[in-house]
Amino acid sequence: MTRALNSERRGPASGKAPRSAVVFVHGYGADGSDLLGLADPLGPHLPDTVFFAPDAPERCTNNPFGYQWFSIPWLDGSSEEQATAGLLAASADFNAFLDDLLAREGLSPSQLALVGFSQGTMLSLHVAPRRSEPVAGVVGFSGRLLAPERLGAEAVVKPPILLIHGDQDEVVPPQSLQQAGDALVAAGFDTFAHVSKGIGHGIAPDGLSLALSFLRDKLMP
Repeated sequence: MTRALNSERRGPASGKAPRSAVVFVHGYGADGSDLLGLADPLGPHLPDTVFFAPDAPERCTNNPFGYQWFSIPWLDGSSEEQATAGLLAASADFNAFLDDLLAREGLSPSQLALVGFSQGTMLSLHVAPRRSEPVAGVVGFSGRLLAPERLGAEAVVKPPILLIHGDQDEVVPPQSLQQAGDALVAAGFDTFAHVSKGIGHGIAPDGLSLALSFLRDKLMP
C-alpha cells in the first residue's frame, strides 16, 4: 500500500486548463510550502502550467514540524537498511502521486517536470529514470545521485536533467554535482549543469533563471 501525499496546487496563471505540470520536491525537514513560492516567479513565464508541492510521507526525525522522504543515517542515526527501505517506500508513494496527478489533470508524462531541492533532488533523480515513460525533464538543486553505480542497469527511461549547485554548499558537498553529472552522462542522459558562485545550500537567482529556461524549453517546445 502506498501512502497518500498531501499537496498544494497553484495555477495555471492563464486561468485555462493546464497544458503542463511542475512538481516541486522539497528537502529533508521541510514541507511542500517551502518550494511552492517558486510558482510566483515561474508562473507568469509558464502560464499554462499547474504547480504542485507535496509533503513527504513521514515526519522528519530531526524536525517534527517538517517532513522527510526517507531517513538519513549521518543526520538521524538510522541504519543504511532503514534509509534504503525508506527510499523505496517513498519512491512508490511519489510514483503513485505522479500517476494520480497526471490522470486528474489530463496530462501525459511528457507534460510533467520535476524540480527537486536537496533530498527532493535525490528522490527525483532516483524515481524519474525508473518510471515507465519519461517525464519532460528534471531540475535538481543542491542534491546527489543515490547509488550511481546502479543507474545504468536500472534506468528505464532517460529524461533530460539539469543539475544546479552552490559552490559554497555546506550541507551537500558541491562535488556531488560532478559525481551525479558524470554518472548521468555515462548512462546516456542528456545532462546540463550549473554552479552558482558564492552560494550555499539554497537556490540563487542565476540558478532559478536557468531552471526557468530549461522548463520553458521542455514544457513549451
